[in-house]
Amino acid sequence: MFSLIRRPSLRELCECAIHLVYPELCVACNRELPATDNCFCLPCSLKLVPFQMERPSDNAFTDRFWGRVPVEWGVAAYHFSRKSPVQKALHQLKYRNNPDVGVKMGRHLAARLKMNPLVPHFDVIIPVPLHQARERLRGYNQSAMFARGISEIMDVPVRTDCVMRIMATSSQTRKKRMERFSNVSEVFAVVKPDVLKGKRILLVDDVLTTGATLELCAAALSQVEGVRTGMATIAVADK
Repeated sequence: MFSLIRRPSLRELCECAIHLVYPELCVACNRELPATDNCFCLPCSLKLVPFQMERPSDNAFTDRFWGRVPVEWGVAAYHFSRKSPVQKALHQLKYRNNPDVGVKMGRHLAARLKMNPLVPHFDVIIPVPLHQARERLRGYNQSAMFARGISEIMDVPVRTDCVMRIMATSSQTRKKRMERFSNVSEVFAVVKPDVLKGKRILLVDDVLTTGATLELCAAALSQVEGVRTGMATIAVADK
């Protein structure tokens, strides 16, 4: 009789060996994770509130931009709340030099996107750019890490050279909506419009709060002929 037990591949054996020496930890509570591509342990996962994607073109995400800027569709991986595992993961991504959190979240969201037939195909992924000075200080753009994870699963290229932030801005945290609008006005510029002409773009950022930053970036993209824009973030903060 033939055995029905599958032998592990060399890659799987190597991953298990690496995990034994360098175990991955939950980004929210530092518990050890199983050898899977995940950010959260099981107890933290049970506290998460996934964003519902049944209507990607008409939901709590796209409602933020109604009447402000054309958005074909918009989704997030999770709902954001204070002191939640999502907030702690984002803190690791933005302030604790842990870019892998963004990549893993991107892979997770992309796996869900692939299962949703209502999500249209897109041609290019554009992360909301940081100002060069801030990116040098942080060492990476957290939105670009998120975009990389989506790209790995969706097989869609990431372009970080088509849109640039032309003015440094102060942190958007704890600002009221109108303060954020004035803070990001005339901040973004499309520097390679020919590359994006006629393309369907996925614009990505880490968190959707008021939507001011995404709106201004999308407004700059809308000046390019034939561009259609969808959006995705790691989390969306409820109003």
